[in-house]
Formats: sequence, structure tokens, C-alpha cells
Amino acid sequence: MIPNWLMQRAYLTPEKAALSFGDDTWTFAQLKHKSMQLAEKLAANGLQEGQRIALLGPSNADMVFIIHACMLTGLEIVMLNSRLTTKELEWQLEDSGADAVIVADDMSAVIANSAVRLLPYSTIEQSEGQPFVVQDLWTADRTITIMYTSGTTGFPKGVRQTVGNHVSSALSSVLNLGLNDKDVWLCAMPLFHISGFSILVRSVLYGMEVRLYEKFDPIQTAQEIRDGSVTRMSVVSLTLDKILRELEKDNAMAHPSFQTMLAGGGSVPVDYLERAVQRNIPVLQTYGMTETSSQTATLAAGDAMRKMGSAGKPLFFNQIKIKDMKNPYDKGEVFIRGPHVTPGYIGRFSAVHPLEEGWLPTGDIGYFDEEGYLYIVDRRSDLIISGGENIYPAEIENALVAHPGVSEAGVCGREHSEWGSVPVAFVVVTGNVPVEELRLFCEQRLARYKVPKEFRFVDKLPRNASNKLLRRELREWVEQE
Repeated sequence: MIPNWLMQRAYLTPEKAALSFGDDTWTFAQLKHKSMQLAEKLAANGLQEGQRIALLGPSNADMVFIIHACMLTGLEIVMLNSRLTTKELEWQLEDSGADAVIVADDMSAVIANSAVRLLPYSTIEQSEGQPFVVQDLWTADRTITIMYTSGTTGFPKGVRQTVGNHVSSALSSVLNLGLNDKDVWLCAMPLFHISGFSILVRSVLYGMEVRLYEKFDPIQTAQEIRDGSVTRMSVVSLTLDKILRELEKDNAMAHPSFQTMLAGGGSVPVDYLERAVQRNIPVLQTYGMTETSSQTATLAAGDAMRKMGSAGKPLFFNQIKIKDMKNPYDKGEVFIRGPHVTPGYIGRFSAVHPLEEGWLPTGDIGYFDEEGYLYIVDRRSDLIISGGENIYPAEIENALVAHPGVSEAGVCGREHSEWGSVPVAFVVVTGNVPVEELRLFCEQRLARYKVPKEFRFVDKLPRNASNKLLRRELREWVEQE
């Protein structure tokens, strides 16, 4: 059994700062009080322990209160990506079987026609509270969150993340990073992503303040890092570069109290690491996924320059192996094992067991060097990482071939100086199909970051003898420009 996170933390350190957003700050006691009030209002709206709800809203303080209220009520939370289109959201709502959608008022129009019951923030706030008994202890196998991750089939998978998964992830992280009583973690990651949500989990387990941003602001972030008002932050390469650029404008350095820049979402360019060293910013590269509740391996700051491009070694409770590896540098699929690994999926993929003989096959290709440091060659061979967002080509291809004038579609990534990579679509059409028509067609079905930045018309796509699309040849076409 594991203590109810917020109840235990508010008991242990009630007056310690828990959350700051804008000019406002809440202690753990205040966070518990406000979240408990909302939990009683959720109960008054008929939501009970064990039910599954979806949550859609911006990454602000209200979202934090709602998240904690849902956990206090005993609900499973389907974290919806606010950047998705109506069609994508409706698919996830149907697949998840959510009993209701708790939604920020200004986002309710996006899912106004959903068959699932809508429960706007304002409706909750205006409700009279209904007291109920809060569970002081949780079982490790209780599902806390469900996050959708794009699958290689083009259909998103709803990944279950349990109490035990989140606790293991947080403990592994703190054993690696350490903990200071004055730690403040700047969170500019979306709370619907595992990278953002895991920071909230660390906050209540560690007794650490979260400095929350609704959207990433490079100017303000750089100011906080140089002033010493924050000590840690999670970034992707794109946001790291923007922060460095702001510091470089004034030849400014990170405050001596700044401890960690945790960089995920793909390898960090060597140039960025060298520039970070010049600004006194310790960058720790990390490797993880939705199915592992954030970090699985992390490169120590002291190894950042010596082991450039490496994701480091597995964190304490975790294990990683390379399939069929016999010697260092042998490349193969990365397999993961540990208490942080999901027990399974929901909805369409609920019957799919995620493990093979106790190991999670990631689909990523990597290798270990002679010292046991992990290197990822491809984050799934066809995966496109754009600004830290994972984009699967199959999902875009499925959207494109739905157009009546498109008979075939193939998608790959193209390197981009700002976003890291962007999708490029190769299409075989019947008749005259304008590019703008295809772009609009995609925008109505895909989140903006998934819409191809370039459309190329071809007579045929490269395929093997089994008619399987060869995306590696598409990448070669792009590189031959």
C-alpha cells in the first residue's frame, strides 16, 4: 500500500510551497484544501471512485487543482492533448470509454458534439460540495492516468500508468538527481504529457515546489534561471536552444543554484551541449516513453561531454537490454523492464499485452558502448520528433488516403533547423488535387504539428515484394535534394 500522495504530503510539510503560477503561490496545505473542495464538487456531480473521466484544459493552476481533485476522488484520468483536433479527441473519448469529460470552459466548443457527458470547470465550481471518505492508502496497481501515444498502426494507444509506475519513476529519478530542500522545478511541459505530469508527481512525493508555465516563455524562463528562482527544468532540444539564445544575448550565466536541465524527446545536438556548458547549465540527456512513465535512462551531467549523444545508464530500478546483442556497439531493438513499465493498454488495444517475457519491446533501435552507456540510433525507425512531439507517419498516411483524390501516401521526416524534424508527404493522386486542398484536409483531421510541411506528388511509392512501404527510401529521396 502507498499513502495518498497529496494527503500525506500536506500532513508532512503543510506550509511548504507546492505550486506557483504567475504571481500566485500555494502551500501543500492550501493545495490540499482547494483540491478537496473540488473533489467534493466532483462527487456532487455523480463522479465516484473507480470511474474513468477524461480531462481537457490548459496547463495552468486550475488544471493542477482538478488533477489532484480527481485523484482524491479516486478517478482514472484520461489526459487529453489540447492540441488535437475534434476528430482526434472524439476518437480517444470513444476508445477510452470515459464516463465524462471535465473540460475548461474555453475549450468546450472543441468537443461540444461529443456523445460523452461534458462537465465544464464552471459547472463544477458552481456546484455544492458533497463530502465523502477519502482513501488514505492506495494500492500500487491502481490506474492513476491514461495517456494516448500514437501507435505504428496509425491508431493511438491508451497507456495505463499506475500508482506504482509513477512512484517508481519518481524514486528512480531522485536517486539519480538528488534532492535539495530549496528545489523548484520549472514546468513548461504540457501536463497532459508524461513529462509534465511526472513533475507534479515528483512535487508531492518530494515536497518540492513546481513553478508552472501555461506556455513556454524563453525570455521569462531564462530570467528565472539566471536569477536563481528555479533549480531544475525539463526541456526538449528546441526549448533548450531558445533558452540558451536568450542567455547568450546578455552573456548571462545560470545561477549557481541551478542544478539540472533534463533533456528528453530525442538526442541533444553537440552544439547545444557545448553552449550550455558556457552558460553553466548542467544538461542531463534522458530516454523514456509514455509506457515507462517518463525516464528509463539518464546521462549524468558529468558525462555530458564525454558521452555526447548517449542517454546514459538505466536508473536504479530499471533494466535495459538490446535484443540479440553479443558485443558492445551491436545495434538492436531496445527492451525495458522495471516497476515503471505500464501493465497494459485500454480500449482498442486492451487485449494487447505490452510485454514479451517480462520485457517491454520499444521499437527503438539502440546499442550499449563498452562502458554500458545507452545510445538510441532511431526512436522507432520511422518516428518523427518535431519540437519534442512524437509524430508517427502511419497516422498522417491514414488521414491522407482518406481523401478521395489520393490513392497512396507515404510520410517521412526532414531535418529542420528549428523543430529538429518536420513531416514530408509523398502522395500518388488520381486527377488534379491542389496542395492547399491536401493541407486543409489534413488540418481538419490532425493536430497542426502533424500536418506535413511539404507535399510531393509522385507516380509511385517505393515498396518491397510484399508491397510494404519502404519509408527509408523516402528519407533517401529527401536527403538527395
